[in-house]
Amino acid sequence: MNFSLKKVLPHIFVFLGFIIISLAYFYPVLQGKEIYQSDIAQYIGMSRQQNDFRAETGEEPYWTDAAFGGMPTYQLGANYPHNYIKELDRTLRFLPRPADYLFLYFLGIYILLLVLKIDYRLAFLGALAFGFSTYLIIILGVGHNAKAHAIAYMPWVIGGILLCFRQKYIIGFLLLAFGMALEISANHFQMTFYLLLLVIVIGIVYLIEAFRKKTLPEFFKALAVMVVAVVLAIGTNATNLLATQEYADFSTRGDTGLTINPEGTPEKSSGLDYNYITEYSYGVLESFNLFIPRFMGGSSAENLGTDSAVYSQLLQLGANPIQAAQFAEAAPTYWGDQPFVGAPAYVGATVLFLFVFALFLVRGKLKWWVVGGSLLALILSFGKNYPFEFITRFFIEYVPLYNKFRAVSSIQVILELCIPVLAIAGLSRLFFKEESVERKVYSIKWATIITGGIALLFLLFRGAFSFTGASDGVLIQQLGPEFVRALKEDRKAVFTADAIRSLVYVLLTAAVLWFFVKQKLNRNLTFLGLGLLILVDLVGVDKRYVDSEDFVRSSVVNRPFQATEADREIIRDESHYRVFDLTGSPFNTARTSFFHNSIGGYHAAKPGRMQELYDFYLSQNNLQVLNMLNTKYFIIPTEEGAVAQANPETNGNAWFIQEVKMVENANEAIQALDGINTKRVAVVDDDFAEFLPKKQFEADSTASIELVSYQPNELIYRASAESDRMAVFSEIYYPHGWQAYIDGEKVPHFRANYVLRAMMVPVGEHEITFRFEPEVVKTGSSIALASSIVLGLLLIGGLFWKIRRK
Repeated sequence: MNFSLKKVLPHIFVFLGFIIISLAYFYPVLQGKEIYQSDIAQYIGMSRQQNDFRAETGEEPYWTDAAFGGMPTYQLGANYPHNYIKELDRTLRFLPRPADYLFLYFLGIYILLLVLKIDYRLAFLGALAFGFSTYLIIILGVGHNAKAHAIAYMPWVIGGILLCFRQKYIIGFLLLAFGMALEISANHFQMTFYLLLLVIVIGIVYLIEAFRKKTLPEFFKALAVMVVAVVLAIGTNATNLLATQEYADFSTRGDTGLTINPEGTPEKSSGLDYNYITEYSYGVLESFNLFIPRFMGGSSAENLGTDSAVYSQLLQLGANPIQAAQFAEAAPTYWGDQPFVGAPAYVGATVLFLFVFALFLVRGKLKWWVVGGSLLALILSFGKNYPFEFITRFFIEYVPLYNKFRAVSSIQVILELCIPVLAIAGLSRLFFKEESVERKVYSIKWATIITGGIALLFLLFRGAFSFTGASDGVLIQQLGPEFVRALKEDRKAVFTADAIRSLVYVLLTAAVLWFFVKQKLNRNLTFLGLGLLILVDLVGVDKRYVDSEDFVRSSVVNRPFQATEADREIIRDESHYRVFDLTGSPFNTARTSFFHNSIGGYHAAKPGRMQELYDFYLSQNNLQVLNMLNTKYFIIPTEEGAVAQANPETNGNAWFIQEVKMVENANEAIQALDGINTKRVAVVDDDFAEFLPKKQFEADSTASIELVSYQPNELIYRASAESDRMAVFSEIYYPHGWQAYIDGEKVPHFRANYVLRAMMVPVGEHEITFRFEPEVVKTGSSIALASSIVLGLLLIGGLFWKIRRK
């Protein structure tokens, strides 16, 4: 018992250390404050209706009318039955946000490094190097929580795979199963896809090794164990996966059948547009900001201070000191090609030096899968940039799912995982492996020459760079050429300062290693020195972009939008309607969704047909199309502020039409909306012709249909007509889950006017009900329950076997 405690105690201290460091970095959480994350503010706006409904009724709606006319809540934080893996995840994230994600970073990489048989002290240093990588901190600052979540569980998955390949089948199976289940539950499939690419590289390296050593049976046995673990992990997340797949076909990631753009010219109909996918492509030269943080100016807005050339030039141009200082606080220092950069993807000069050092010292499979995965990630992050554009095009055209994701630069998270892993493996060989002093000195020498030489080279030849940004032409027109010259001078200054900074860290790290090799420092002091260098290096850059000033009162985070007089005026109307906000970009904000049922919204995967309807008509303020969406109010900008404007022409919640216009495909359907009176005419695809016994209906002033009860997942109408008629409802048609009933009997409904629901209503008085009953939730929950039971039994069995064996 004492022996076991002795083995576990260091890990307990490390665990507590991770908690303390996470809370120390984000110390305002201890004051009850929360970090203001722009993306989370939008998420709160999008999810408010479903959260309010859940709080009031105790039920999960799975549908919201608050955004894009209506959409499933599958990608808005829906809660599913039997999602026990999510409960495990919540248990692991016991710290206040965002300290919880930083803790997960630390914990995950620590587990992986222990799997690699790294001493716990070095694994602790590796956790700091990974967790404080600047990109991983900045995504917490802006609210990319799902991305951070998925990244944090990547090391668990890799650790489980490596254990299986080492024939540690039980512990490998359990770590992989739980790691993969948690990874999927994070619900950022782009990051999981990038992890898959790294796993493929690992598999290739181990396959080659197995082929060389004639151990292919062991390789395929390990592979079989991994397949079972991943299948179970998928099963525990079945509801989310099935629902996501179902919605993906309905979203902008799917194929609506439309093959033209608003101008009528041909356009790709499946997947995302190439330019959209590659809009955020890392410049080949820009990747040196992994080593020199502000190599290309840092973020899109850097604080240059009042001693900058920009500040002085603004004073000369007539600005007062306050105006000049405000501009200098967020100066456009970035001179790369990406449209916006929140921070450089800095992994640390110290860590990068150790990575290069490890290249000379580490041998075997670890080195090759780390180098292979890093090179693949680096090349793919270049996106559309020469000379690697052909590789990106190949992946978009031929690699499944790759064209479903944008911002190819984000694949550099694989680099940010691999670099510290190999760096710490190199230190492990330095401290604990039988390596000659000559080889250690050789590795230190060449790591210093390479990394220090790169920093020195850039310092000596910094005059070869133009320091010209993409927006400089506009700045010349606005502020003149002298201002841009001053801005370039500041860009050159921050480039120089950070190049010197990286060179200093390279030399200090090399010195610490050299003193250890020459026995001038003992092992513990060397650990301490390296830990301080890693922390001071990375945290010093991290604090430029995420610090205590980003924290605000909890009330500000929980209610990120404040109602205007226009909002308050509209809210007084308690009927069911929609609002179109014209004060900004309606399809790029959730502000309106926070208060109203909005035509617009904010989401990375918008409903595909609504996005197309916006591109064709809503962006042009086409009143007939807005009327059919029951747009009862507009919020319009004025000099006095936003005001509410009522729309008396809206079609209402439902109406009977007189004429049906049949079309053959999506192109004809969307074009047919141009110029029609949507109160009188409906456009229906030929695919639904079987539901329409006739196409013409006589006018009947006595016929009526009205909404009598509304909830997001259930709408009840009362209809009366003296003949069979076709009704159109101002609700979004979603082919999965919505069921229609007339007087309690299920009846078919179909799509009309490109996005809406419609049905035939028989003669007489009837009650019509639409109820959202997603079969995917029932099916997925059953699979999740069964998978969780099996995984739980295997966990208990594995632990029992290990205990009994000991």
